[in-house]
Amino acid sequence: MKERLVDILDSNGLPIHTYPIMLDGSDGAATEARYMAKALEAAAHGQLVPDAELGSLTAQMHHSRGGPMQPFGDEISTDSETKLGLEQTVRERAYSLWEQEGRPEGRADEYWHRALDQHFRQRAYVLWQQEGSPEEGADRNWHQVREFQAR
Repeated sequence: MKERLVDILDSNGLPIHTYPIMLDGSDGAATEARYMAKALEAAAHGQLVPDAELGSLTAQMHHSRGGPMQPFGDEISTDSETKLGLEQTVRERAYSLWEQEGRPEGRADEYWHRALDQHFRQRAYVLWQQEGSPEEGADRNWHQVREFQAR
């Protein structure tokens, strides 16, 4: 059984995730096409995109460059997150805020926006710290995460 890395690409050809794929070889040769097909199955199971967009995903064999594992030709930062992951994180935080404040009715939007704001502020702070906490960096990181939110 040989493991290979396979990049999943969105409809624009941009890598959105890399899967480690292992084939056992018991049902034929371990071809690149089989690795890519299994990676696309994993992407569907992992719900990387909504079901309606699954047909637009493609796969390519990962090309290692050394260093940390990252898709070849990827312009997406290693600290990026998917919209689906963002929504889940914000949903959980909003629910927690709602519970902490006694589960008031009719304020779902308020909790969602508070949770989203908290998440982006925390993310900007982490980016700022990763860059060594430069004086001018805090504003730049805040603008980066706000641009992400606007997408």
